[in-house]
Amino acid sequence: IRVPIKWSSRTAGQPPYKIEETFFKRVDWVLDQAQKNGLKVVINVHHFEELMKEPDAQLPRLVSMWTQIGERYKGRPNSVFFELLNEPMGALNKKKWNDMIPPVLAAVRKTNPNRTVIIGPGDWNGIGGLAELKLPKDSNLMATVHFYDPFQFTHQGASWVGPDAQKWLGTKWTGSEAERKTIGDRLKVAADWGKANGVQVLVGEFGAFSAADNESRARWTAFVARECERLGMSWSYWELASGFGAYDPQKKEWRSALKAALVP
Repeated sequence: IRVPIKWSSRTAGQPPYKIEETFFKRVDWVLDQAQKNGLKVVINVHHFEELMKEPDAQLPRLVSMWTQIGERYKGRPNSVFFELLNEPMGALNKKKWNDMIPPVLAAVRKTNPNRTVIIGPGDWNGIGGLAELKLPKDSNLMATVHFYDPFQFTHQGASWVGPDAQKWLGTKWTGSEAERKTIGDRLKVAADWGKANGVQVLVGEFGAFSAADNESRARWTAFVARECERLGMSWSYWELASGFGAYDPQKKEWRSALKAALVP
C-alpha cells in the first residue's frame, strides 16, 4: 500500500523544521497496522506545494523532513519503503529535481543505508519524464511513474482539471485492440527504461475517476494492472476511498467490480 502523507502541513516553517510529534504518532500507527497485516507499505512526501513554488528556499525543509523520518523509522523492517516526493512540478522542473535528489537521498542514507527508496521523474511523475531522470548510484532504488492515459477518460468530470473535464463526460474505454495497444505501448516505455537502467519500476498511481461509467472503469483498471504485471512492474492503485476509490466508506464495503479488476 502507498500512503500519501502531507508532512509539510505538520512541519515547522523555520529551522530546524520540526515535525509535530502527534503527526508522527499517527504515521507510527499506519506502519504498525501494515506490519501487523503483512503489508509492504510506501510512505512518501505528498502535496508539498511550497516546494513546487519555491524549490530552492524549501529544499532545506525537505532535507530536514527526511532526516527526521529516517531517524524515526530506521528500525522498521525492509517492508517499509520511502518515496522521496510525489509528482514534482511547477517551478520544481526536471533539472531542479535531478539536482535535489542527491542531498535528499543522502539525508535518508545517514540512518537507512539499506532501505529501498523510491524516486520518480519530474513533470508529475509522468512516463515521459523518465528519459531525463538522473538517479544517483545506489543499489536500493526503485523508480516510480504515474499512469492516467487516456486522460480524457480517466479524468472526465474531475473538477480540479478545469472546465474541459465536463466536456469529456461520457467517454468510454471499451478495451478495443487499438485502445489496449496504446496503453501497452506507453507502459512498455517505462518497463524498457527500467530494464535499461537496472531499476525496478513501480506504477505508483493509476485509476479512473468515478464520473466514468463503472464498466469502463473496471475494464481499464483490470487491463492496466495485468499489463503492469506482464511487463514486470509493480503497481499501487489510486486510491482507497475517495473519487477514484475501490472502497465505499459509507457502505463500508469494496466496490466489487474494481476490487475484482485489481485482484481477480
